[in-house]
Amino acid sequence: MNTAPTAAETLEQEALVATPVPARMPAEWRDFFALTKPKVMRLVVFTALCGLLAAPGSIHPVIGFTAILCITLAAGGAGALNMWWEADIDAKMKRTQGRPLPQGKVQPTDARDFGLLLSGMSVMVMGLAVHWLAAGFLAFSIFFYVVIYTMWLKPRTPQNIVIGGAAGAFPPLIGWIAVTGEITWMPVLLFAIIFMWTPPHFWALALWAKPDYAAANLPMMPNVAGETSTRRQSLAYSVLLLPLSVTPWLIGGTGAIYGISALVLSSIFLALTVPVGLRSSVEGDKMKPEKKLFAFSILYLFVLFGALVVDRMVLA
Repeated sequence: MNTAPTAAETLEQEALVATPVPARMPAEWRDFFALTKPKVMRLVVFTALCGLLAAPGSIHPVIGFTAILCITLAAGGAGALNMWWEADIDAKMKRTQGRPLPQGKVQPTDARDFGLLLSGMSVMVMGLAVHWLAAGFLAFSIFFYVVIYTMWLKPRTPQNIVIGGAAGAFPPLIGWIAVTGEITWMPVLLFAIIFMWTPPHFWALALWAKPDYAAANLPMMPNVAGETSTRRQSLAYSVLLLPLSVTPWLIGGTGAIYGISALVLSSIFLALTVPVGLRSSVEGDKMKPEKKLFAFSILYLFVLFGALVVDRMVLA
């Protein structure tokens, strides 16, 4: 039996030998920084700082800086673990295909270890330098975002962002606790405001990113319940957000600067949600109201919590 390679096989083998195997480029610091979701982190850190600055009492500047640094590291670690777990999902979505893991710039195990390092270090330093109550809430916020939201809720239920919204609502609560060492109605209300704000904020994005979520087979509300239901629910949450955002003023926890700001901002938020909530299903570039609502929702939280800090400084 003739076992000599044919001419075609010989050429194929030579081509394989001659073709250089592309070397994997080592990850840069920018790639690891991208794993922390810096755009999301900015809002997390800002609301945490506002919670810290608005809390009654005082905190040593170094301790306060350490608390905010720990919250920053925790947010970055949770973001890295989220990207590690969802690398295959991110590769299917146009909005996330450019992230480090789908691009092969960072190895999955490196992203996982980086996230665990940041998360563990943030909780330990918070406990040792500030106090363990704040560290406990910080640890739970990481667990909630990575395990409960990312691993469990997101791939299983269209209510993922409703329940998972608690993860993004913890920072001002933790900042407040870092100063006072206790839980009162005010930080709980700040938590509730972000919790109620999250669905209309995120669903405005989900409505025009619907094809992306369909490609990734994620059960987001517009894909499962339909656009009409999503729009109605967004409007309902916005209606509830208005009185809730003013409640800190009504119970005497803030002054008029915050109260009036909350009333104006939430009224604008609701006004922008109305055309979104009352529309029928639309496609693509026609979703200007949804994009406008999403953009304002980010500004809303920055200005609202900024007004909280200004109000505190004026009353002090």
